[in-house]
Amino acid sequence: MTKVPLAVGTAPHLGSPEARKAPRGGGGVGWGQAFDSASSCWYRSVLGCWLSLRSSLLSLLVREMTPPPPRCTSLGVPRYRISGPQARSGLPLQLLLLLLWAAADTQGHPKSGPRISAVWKGRAGKDRVDFGSAEPHTVLFHEPGSDSVWVGGRGKVYLFNFPEGKNASVHTVNIGSTKGSCLGKQDCENYITLLERQGEGLLACGTNARHPSCWSLVNGTVESLGERRGYAPFSPDENSLVLFDGDEVYSTIRKQEYNGKIPRFRRIQGEIELYTSDTVMQNPQFIKATIVHQDQAYDDKIYYFFREDNPDKNPEAPLNVSRVAQLCRGDQGGESSLSVSKWNTFLKAMLVCSDPVTNKNFNRLQDVFLLPDPNGQWRDTRVYGVFSNPWNYSAVCVYSLGDIDKVFRTSSLKGYHTGLPTPRPGKCLPGRKPIPTETFQVADSHPEVAQRVEPMGPLKTPLFHSKYHYQKVVVHRMHASHGETFHVLYLTTDRGTIHKVVKSEEWEHSLVFNIMEIQPFRRAAAIQAMSLDPDRRKLYVSSQWEVSQVPLDLCDIYGGGCHGCLMARDPYCGWDQGHCVSIFSSQRSVLQSINPDEPHKECPSPKPDEAPPQKVSLARNSRYYLSCPMESRHATYWWRHGEKVEQRCEPGHQSPNCILFIENLTDGHYGHYYCEAQEGSYVRKAQHWQLLSEDEAKAQHLLGCAHALLASLWLGVLPTLILGLLVH
Repeated sequence: MTKVPLAVGTAPHLGSPEARKAPRGGGGVGWGQAFDSASSCWYRSVLGCWLSLRSSLLSLLVREMTPPPPRCTSLGVPRYRISGPQARSGLPLQLLLLLLWAAADTQGHPKSGPRISAVWKGRAGKDRVDFGSAEPHTVLFHEPGSDSVWVGGRGKVYLFNFPEGKNASVHTVNIGSTKGSCLGKQDCENYITLLERQGEGLLACGTNARHPSCWSLVNGTVESLGERRGYAPFSPDENSLVLFDGDEVYSTIRKQEYNGKIPRFRRIQGEIELYTSDTVMQNPQFIKATIVHQDQAYDDKIYYFFREDNPDKNPEAPLNVSRVAQLCRGDQGGESSLSVSKWNTFLKAMLVCSDPVTNKNFNRLQDVFLLPDPNGQWRDTRVYGVFSNPWNYSAVCVYSLGDIDKVFRTSSLKGYHTGLPTPRPGKCLPGRKPIPTETFQVADSHPEVAQRVEPMGPLKTPLFHSKYHYQKVVVHRMHASHGETFHVLYLTTDRGTIHKVVKSEEWEHSLVFNIMEIQPFRRAAAIQAMSLDPDRRKLYVSSQWEVSQVPLDLCDIYGGGCHGCLMARDPYCGWDQGHCVSIFSSQRSVLQSINPDEPHKECPSPKPDEAPPQKVSLARNSRYYLSCPMESRHATYWWRHGEKVEQRCEPGHQSPNCILFIENLTDGHYGHYYCEAQEGSYVRKAQHWQLLSEDEAKAQHLLGCAHALLASLWLGVLPTLILGLLVH
């Protein structure tokens, strides 16, 4: 039995560099290349067409035709392909399609997922720098407006410079460890875990072979500051958080390697060293800490966010609960011997992030980003929290510091049913007065307030939730060209990618849109650290292999002309003089849509760009499939043959391509096939293929050769006529 070969037809998606280079008359090289090589291929091409035409006219039974010579395109003659045995044709069809689908993303995401996926290639030598060797633990320090990034690694501190328009560079400062006293133990290297600005230099602290120590880096020189307990952990895997405020330092790091294993929040440098009671938190994992300067200096607060084991041991209760804790920055300890060295103003509240409509609860806090109010109102500072659930689905909930402060000031204590003492637990006292013993005892035995902190908005629900597992978040407040304010979230995933999500500032008409997924590294790897520079509009991310500088305005990746640019709904980008450009790089006002539902209708041309037609010649009874890249994951794609829809692919489609498979090619399968994509009212032709029978391809080829021959003859006669006219 003769095997029928499998022919494969694919085409680059509209707007890609490959599509822009593709010829508009079918296969072969592009028009520009054809004209460039015309002088060297002209006579061979014409001769080939003439021989082919003569041979075919003599006998219609001859099946073989003479095409234009290789690498030469006859002007006006579309080249064609005839299916034949290929190296991959031996694969069973089912196996081939299985491999295609297995390579696709196994998670089918509806419109809460990213609209497009992009690989940030960067500018060669300017946006990416390798470490040179693997760095399993890194910490990143960057000051907004600077072109430098400090990264702490294993026994080294790297200084990366990303000057605008110039090649990036890296300088290394070696900071060795004292391994002699660490024999027979793990983590006997010096892992740098803390980098912080200190005067004109940089403070670097590390594990130092399980003897936490610090160094001062000034102008490339290293000065040892000796052992500093609480500034760095004993092992790089330990949960650690250090907060600086002027001359005061706060830390969650234990000071003894084998004792004091109960985590505490400490003031390790300042007037009085204080720590939290051992009973107020259950196995906490600290996420973020901040100091909030309130209306009165004595009322300044320390807020820190953490998750802990759930005290509710009901089998149906979640294992973890997420919390925010408050401390008075001016806390001086208590009056009794039991409270004199402890924080006397500690209270904690539960952070709620749940969606009652879908009955989904997100109890595990992953990261927090605080976005200050542009007018300096501390109560309007927004707290963006990333949460996950046991299935590693994620949600983003947004809170305000004003709401958090109100909960601590007004709520009763959970489990405490008698009258509260005066002053009430958690209240900051003026004049640096110590907290009375009775107030401390009540707060120490009942540290949780009864009222829970709920998200902002009328529904008190998540900003959005997703099937992706988010781990880190930063937020950029920016103003579009028409004046509207947006919050743009950059969320890292457990797959080493970044999601760019835009949200309008107004809650009443809030738009939340997942613009894109960005692959920031040359080599796929987990993202270890991320820092936002709103001044330079850059995102700095590090993995164990490299550091990347990613622009916030990635506008040149949007294909599809004006319609594709505006459909991206990227507030950094707009349409200007035939290009999708950054609003920050254009010298004039650019076209941006203020209609989030139908942005493409703002474009001057009502019709979007269409894919160029592509032709392929196929033998009857062969198998064939057409592949249409699903560039937008929010669109519905379908293959249409005439008026009939042959295949339909919804936004949750699990393959990156919408594939139309033809099992057995008959006469009814020949003709034009269009892959159309629809997002709301936006419809565009993403692919256009014409399937030709061998006879049709032969006829078109002969017709093209005839046209070329006539053109050649005319071009040969034309100089003679011109010369005759000149002589006359």
